[in-house]
Amino acid sequence: MQFELKHQPSFALLRVRLAPGESLTSEAGAMVTRSANVSMKTRLNAGTGAGFFKRILAFFVALFRKILGGETMFINTFTPSQTEGEVTLAPSMAGDIAHRHLENETLLLQAGAYLASSQGLNLKLKWGGLRAMFAKEGVVFLKVSGTGDLFFSAYGGIQAIPVNGSFIVDNGHMVAFDAGLKFKVRRAGGGFLGLFASGEGLVTEFSGTGTVYIQSRNLGSLIGWLLRLLPGV
Repeated sequence: MQFELKHQPSFALLRVRLAPGESLTSEAGAMVTRSANVSMKTRLNAGTGAGFFKRILAFFVALFRKILGGETMFINTFTPSQTEGEVTLAPSMAGDIAHRHLENETLLLQAGAYLASSQGLNLKLKWGGLRAMFAKEGVVFLKVSGTGDLFFSAYGGIQAIPVNGSFIVDNGHMVAFDAGLKFKVRRAGGGFLGLFASGEGLVTEFSGTGTVYIQSRNLGSLIGWLLRLLPGV
């Protein structure tokens, strides 16, 4: 599999060339173009299974992943036939796309950050614990593990930051982090006023050794700014 990232960081586009026998899985609605020889198979975002009851269970699993994990209920798998083919993908929001090749590693993604992945990667929801319930970005993460290529997106540019010790990120700017990092959600500081008047709210404090991915813009801040422009809001 060969890939190219274009138009970064503001309006990133992912271009992937697949050899016969290779497959790429993406969230529903991400496809921009595909070659005529590339087939697209759509299924529920809940693994595979036969039988009526397993299909009913898969539906509720996919719904759960949509509500709590920020994923789409359906995913698409692209596979070329006989000759190599091309697929281009783009996230729904303006911003960047990052690539990470995992070698028997695990990365945790914030809700809605997943864009696409190659064969060999396993995707599951991971409960963030009671501490994550206070974070406005959600209470669960998408756990991506195995060996393969992962593509994820964010609002704004994406920066990978190596952590060796302690590091603090505003929750609205966090995209992903290595599963080996320990984390806790807490107030940004400044006591009671610091939580509500500083504009920072809650932050995530990481400790250990690994990589944290941040986004240069905060989607929650954009939504708040737009709401102030709407009459009667």
